[in-house]
Amino acid sequence: MQVSGSIALVTGANRGIGKRFVEELLERGAAKVYATSRRPEAIDFDDPRVVTLRLDLLDEQSMTDAAAAASDVTLLVNNAGISTGTNLIGSDLASVRLELDTHFFGTLGVIRAFAPILAANGGGAIVNIHSALSWFSYNGANAYSVAKAAEWAMTNGIRLELAAQGTLVQGVHLGAADTDIMANYTGPKIDPRSVPIAALDGVEAGAIEILVDDWSRHVKQALAADPAEFYVDQLSV
Repeated sequence: MQVSGSIALVTGANRGIGKRFVEELLERGAAKVYATSRRPEAIDFDDPRVVTLRLDLLDEQSMTDAAAAASDVTLLVNNAGISTGTNLIGSDLASVRLELDTHFFGTLGVIRAFAPILAANGGGAIVNIHSALSWFSYNGANAYSVAKAAEWAMTNGIRLELAAQGTLVQGVHLGAADTDIMANYTGPKIDPRSVPIAALDGVEAGAIEILVDDWSRHVKQALAADPAEFYVDQLSV
């Protein structure tokens, strides 16, 4: 599909990668962009093509309401997420559930709400923002890794289920981007604008998976090797 002339909806559009998606969509000639957030008052775009909506991944009614208000969507970008910095053992189980409720059940809920709309509007595309942590664990963020791995598997599943209606389903993987959610991370970070550029290029090319940076490519390649090699530093502590 072509991004120019499309009608897009972006979750988590108030900051970070989501905000960059809205900007890139507008630059590429999208006819309308629904910019959504659980706090829509935090969204600030001076463009008549932008329509702000409330959409909270933990509130099913907000998904239903957003779908009713945005029945013309042809491109859905699932970007919203959280990072609780929670491990699986010895941490509050509610925080582990929150990661899964947000990244897996929340994203799936949005897709279930908009899949019939995409079908009615010709198929369109879904872009799910994942992470290199879909493919490895890191002590201190293991709940996030579990949730992102589940979201990756979900993306692969819905791709098969929605193929018959002509919907492209794309998964996007990256390491760390220079956003608020990664403010305390001291390692290398990519420009968040590179994420929508790569993803939307991929949408127009019909690509089902995008590896934005060298780190995500390295991690995926490492899956074919002995995992002891990848985790040697963490296991030796």
